[in-house]
Amino acid sequence: MPAEIVPTPLSDSEYHAKTAAVLAGVEAAVDRFLQDDLVDIDANRTGGLLELGFPNGSKIVLNTQPPLHELWMAARAGGYHYKYAGGRWIDREGREFFDALSACASEQAGVALVFGR
Repeated sequence: MPAEIVPTPLSDSEYHAKTAAVLAGVEAAVDRFLQDDLVDIDANRTGGLLELGFPNGSKIVLNTQPPLHELWMAARAGGYHYKYAGGRWIDREGREFFDALSACASEQAGVALVFGR
């Protein structure tokens, strides 16, 4: 079992800026995948919620949780909660958000996808 994750203290404005940057980065990656003719993922964003729709009908939902200062991901593989710690979004198991998103999206798209920081 990984060591306990110690979240980095963030003000509300820092939290909102960091999660907005994450969601914008995911949207930019989805746009690149489409431009590179890799996969057509439908991205729909409403505030702090970003829904990714895959060609096979499956979805990944990313959602900010301001009261908890967390970032959540729901995918076919399960639901994950991330806290900002040491410059990265980490879940309870010590798994980094972009690594998990890349793995889940690759599985659901049927093609290797890499999301980055």
